[in-house]
Amino acid sequence: MAKKNKYYVVWVGYKPGVYDSWSACQLQTKGFPGAKFKGFDTKILAENAYNEGFIGYEKLSPSQKVLFSVDDNSPKPVYPSLAVDAAWNTATLEMEYRGVVAQTGTELFKQGPYPDATNNIGEFLAIVHVLAMLSKGMGLPDSIMKIRETIPVYSDSKTAISWVRNKRANTKLKPTAKNRLLFNLVARAENWLRENSWKNPLLKWETKVWGEIPADFGRK
Repeated sequence: MAKKNKYYVVWVGYKPGVYDSWSACQLQTKGFPGAKFKGFDTKILAENAYNEGFIGYEKLSPSQKVLFSVDDNSPKPVYPSLAVDAAWNTATLEMEYRGVVAQTGTELFKQGPYPDATNNIGEFLAIVHVLAMLSKGMGLPDSIMKIRETIPVYSDSKTAISWVRNKRANTKLKPTAKNRLLFNLVARAENWLRENSWKNPLLKWETKVWGEIPADFGRK
């Protein structure tokens, strides 16, 4: 007997997203020209595939697609992997971000603080920062260097992952005299995304299942 899918990703349809029934998926795809959708066993698997985008997911090799088979009840994410996070101070409006080796917590970089910023911008810059490091092969431990082209990168921000996929930081933050440097960094990051490609899966860290992301600043 064939296994029944529990979740469905609609990459291209009336309203793209992740749905928990075939009937809901059909409502978004039936009659839609060029609809792109796929069924998955778990919600985390489906959300990760959705964040990867249809083209990105299709380009993954069979071994890379295994990275999307994390079960909802799994106590651990995929290792080896890298993780990024940003911290935003609600009082000062300053933001900083960093990247670490997920399984050890070894810090790879830390940037900031930047004034008049947001957490999502920090997450966006952190993802691009680590992708650039992996692309250049600079500042990485030997264990990561060997697998730098395929190692997954975790972020707990769906928004930032989406911005990276779209190669644009769709922020509502307004430029000020204080955050001029920050907006310059965002422009550089967007330019890097447009001029470069990567194979590293960008995965959503499931905080409710696994606890705080390893790159968390521990200030909550």
